[in-house]
Amino acid sequence: MLPKIILDRAEKLTESSSINLFQQIKFTPINVSFTPSPIQTSYAVVGEKQPPIILLHGFDSSLLEFRRLIPFLSKNHQVWVLDLLGFGFTHRQSSLEYSPNTIKSHLYQFWQTMIQKPVILIGASMGGATAIDFCLTYPETVEKLVLLDSGGLTKHPIVGKFLFPPLGFLATEFLRNLKVRQSISEMAYFDRKLAHEDALTCAALHLECDYWNKALIAFSKSGGYGCFASELSTIKQPSLTIWGENDKILGLKPANKFQELIPDNKLIWVKNCGHVPHLEKPEITSNYILDFANT
Repeated sequence: MLPKIILDRAEKLTESSSINLFQQIKFTPINVSFTPSPIQTSYAVVGEKQPPIILLHGFDSSLLEFRRLIPFLSKNHQVWVLDLLGFGFTHRQSSLEYSPNTIKSHLYQFWQTMIQKPVILIGASMGGATAIDFCLTYPETVEKLVLLDSGGLTKHPIVGKFLFPPLGFLATEFLRNLKVRQSISEMAYFDRKLAHEDALTCAALHLECDYWNKALIAFSKSGGYGCFASELSTIKQPSLTIWGENDKILGLKPANKFQELIPDNKLIWVKNCGHVPHLEKPEITSNYILDFANT
């Protein structure tokens, strides 16, 4: 189901967690209401213990984003990780609508098809906004909510505001540039040495998927995720917000805002950590998540 060019480039992966997760990628057809053709959806599932966990990646990323976190979480939980509609390795269709609404609908159908029980929903960056949106719309599906340096309090995707036509194609080609992606990766970490070649390979493999740029432009043209501030008070589930103390992508203010607005929320700061605690401090982050899951 993966193009040969992606399989070939995956040979450059060197970190065992990257190789292991890549080798576990599967595809399943997910039927949705907004297209007659099933969406071939990329995912992996590791572990068996309940309740299940779902991991949601960030903007222009893939399920490989959770390669370092899954080995810790899967010892105690069945962990599902998937590529959201329009992102990662999930198949794209040229004429499809890519928006928060279709992402949410596709995610619900994935849950309905594959899991069918309340989950601990974990979202990182834009995936946090996806998790909030999903939790607000389908509260019966979510047992607990975890936000990792989450979006959901700003009006536009971090990079997406530059992707509106007529500059859309040029902007996606800019994002395709490996030096640009390396620069973004370095900004995401506190310890820039972690933005090494394996990390860059993980972050770039999905760029070779058909219609990658068209889906990214379409999502950005939809407006992306808005600000959920006025709705956060209606979240009934216990929530955990984990935030890197050195986040240079979103800064620190959103963390305090989530703590203020979500009724049953616990905020934990991670020292010497940037925008991606699940990559930079996976063991510490997993311990916080597992403690929260078991209370």
